[in-house]
Amino acid sequence: MICPHCGKLISVSEERCPFCNAWRPGMFGYAPALQKVLGGFDFPQLVTIACVALFVVSLAVQPETILGSGNPLSILSPGTRALYQLGMTGGVAWRNGWWWTLLTAIFLHGGLLHIFFNLMSLRNLGPAVVRFFGNARGFVIFMISGVAGYVLSNVVTNSPTIGASGGIMGLLAALIVYGRRRGGSVMTGQLYQWAILTFVMGFMVSAVNNWAHAGGFIGGWLAAQAMPFSDERREGLGVRLLAIGLLLATVVGVVLSFVRVTAMLRG
Repeated sequence: MICPHCGKLISVSEERCPFCNAWRPGMFGYAPALQKVLGGFDFPQLVTIACVALFVVSLAVQPETILGSGNPLSILSPGTRALYQLGMTGGVAWRNGWWWTLLTAIFLHGGLLHIFFNLMSLRNLGPAVVRFFGNARGFVIFMISGVAGYVLSNVVTNSPTIGASGGIMGLLAALIVYGRRRGGSVMTGQLYQWAILTFVMGFMVSAVNNWAHAGGFIGGWLAAQAMPFSDERREGLGVRLLAIGLLLATVVGVVLSFVRVTAMLRG
């Protein structure tokens, strides 16, 4: 097998890698299978599919909101009940200590324009983050950023909130970190302009959660500073397993939110 830490060919049964001294690089014989499964991990595509799937489910859970409230812009906007059932954070969820909504809310959106602009931004930033950091590291940065954004938002305002924009701001910050460390002044300058424009637009549009944007940007900056680049070190099994763990925790969180909120509604 290939050592996930140094990229050298080793025996799957090695207790320590003879080249980099990593402990149990073969994960007790399971590493080759895990590498095969995790090797096809494509985080921008995965996030896109998850966001679209949960958007459709949120409309199906509360179908009376599909036609909106008379405003053309409110057509195909999920209802508050459905969003809480699927993991919206802040408000009731935060007061009840439902920590998992910090993960689940990242994949929920409040309308067509909301999900369109977020996924378009992900499509623009995601491939570059994958190229510079790797798929698993990129997903970890995205999730840490989203969580950091919601922690700040919930502490400051505790308003019900959803959306991937905190995670996307984290990806933007990660690319700025890359540009600064590699001396890409032109790219870095353009990314700074994008970040500033996003914050300015947030102050002009009342529905935008600038606290989540700010927290996401800070979280992404710190996470990216702690990450090596793809050309410096291969992604190890550790970060790949962390990415899978965050994904599984999000799935479990959606189930927990649905069970808890549905029980509250029936009670």
